[in-house]
Amino acid sequence: SPAQPLCGFSNAVVQILRLHGVEDYRAHDVLQDPDLRQGIKNYSNWPTIPQVYLNGEFVGGCDILLQMHQNGDLVEELKKLGIRSALLDAEKDQEKK
Repeated sequence: SPAQPLCGFSNAVVQILRLHGVEDYRAHDVLQDPDLRQGIKNYSNWPTIPQVYLNGEFVGGCDILLQMHQNGDLVEELKKLGIRSALLDAEKDQEKK
């Protein structure tokens, strides 16, 4: 769960989303259901968990989301969804100082 991620990779994804001000998302504890855990891997053809989907489209795992965060692509992807990244506001505040 976002309130208490059970692994470091899940925690990293939660922290990245928080940095961008994304609060409205769903999370599922796949550790409680081995069939769901394997099913999501089969569905996405991606071997690791967590898996990130934006608007129902598979993006990747923690490593991909971190890369998108670092290179600015995540800001653009969020913009396509109508979400303004909180990092843009933080940058403006820094410029004013």
